[in-house]
Amino acid sequence: MAKISFLLSAPAADKPTPIFAFLSFAGKRVKVYAGRSILPRQWDKKEQRALTRGYPRNGAINDWLNLLAKRLATCYDAHAAAGTLPTADELRALSVMEAVAEPAPIQGSTFWDRYAEWVAYVKASGVLATARAHATAGRHLRDFANANGYAIDFDTLTPTVGDRWTAYLLDVVGLTDNTINKNLARLKSFMKWATKRGYTTSTAMGQVTWKQRPPDVLTLSEAELLALESLPLPVGSRLEKARAWFLLACYTGLRYSDLVSIKPQHLRPATATIPAHLRLTAKKTRDVVNVPLNAAALDLVNRVLAGELSSIKGQPITNPVLNRFLKELGQLAGIDSPVEVIRYRGGIADITTAPKFERLSVHTARRTFVTLSLSRGMSERFVMMITGHRTAQSFQRYVNLSAERVAEEFAKFNTMPV
Repeated sequence: MAKISFLLSAPAADKPTPIFAFLSFAGKRVKVYAGRSILPRQWDKKEQRALTRGYPRNGAINDWLNLLAKRLATCYDAHAAAGTLPTADELRALSVMEAVAEPAPIQGSTFWDRYAEWVAYVKASGVLATARAHATAGRHLRDFANANGYAIDFDTLTPTVGDRWTAYLLDVVGLTDNTINKNLARLKSFMKWATKRGYTTSTAMGQVTWKQRPPDVLTLSEAELLALESLPLPVGSRLEKARAWFLLACYTGLRYSDLVSIKPQHLRPATATIPAHLRLTAKKTRDVVNVPLNAAALDLVNRVLAGELSSIKGQPITNPVLNRFLKELGQLAGIDSPVEVIRYRGGIADITTAPKFERLSVHTARRTFVTLSLSRGMSERFVMMITGHRTAQSFQRYVNLSAERVAEEFAKFNTMPV
């Protein structure tokens, strides 16, 4: 059994000092720096955590220490189950995987303290990807403020400042219209949260808008999915495992974060009236979804639960690595038809063309599930129940019905010329 302790590098210092973890197991002690620093007077030596009373920003430090402790324990347990011991380098690598970069405070401004509290709140809810997105929006706003000499606070965040920030995101940062829209929505979400907690009464940001453009919807056709399914690959190879993860997403419509979180308790066996299905809480929305499994999907789920699709370190394949492997798989499967890539900046379309395999990502699978399910005749309502989409507007961003498919559906209800 491993023992994990958190200590300070210089507990008597009068300036921030690094926090590190000591992992003790099998007569060994491994020192892992946590990547966080703190003033010693804000540290609870007995609890081995940062004090939060009077220091609201320290909650984010404790969130990270709890997550790091969980990662270290999970890594050790996985090795113990295999009869091995983790290496020091493997354990230390876990401390640099967390990528939420919270916006640094501007001296004298309570706005940034509250924003850090907001990011920590989102992160504590278990939605790390969303927390990273909100942290990024805060960083863009802070950089804009520093570049233009603005002192951002609840009272100074006027519609004019909001308009100038979106222009900065377009002209200086070079973001697309849809990404600007998302950053603006994140800032508005923070303001609503701050309003509910009595931190502000400002509604100024509600007057700032940025048009969202119809996004590209990349999906696989039936023929392309079959080509990927039938591609000969050695069982257990990196590409075969990557294909299995992708196909499971194509068969279920699950997001990557939910795919890699499948546990035995999520699998519900078939009954006389209900097929085998997954029942789990979506990481992004926290909604409970029920996902029916066809025979191929059930086989893949069983492989996931048996650990057959794990990486060489016993962990699920990471999203960036999976996306890289998918492009290689797509090229091998001949998924190379040219596709247009359209990005709007300030309403102006920037159009490029690329082979389809270059644009494949794990999220392509979710869109493929939606599009093929509708093409096969499943009702939109039932597909939304499986994917967990709450609104038709958000759902439509996942639909890619070809002109041929639209013509086929039209011909079912109309007499067509010979």
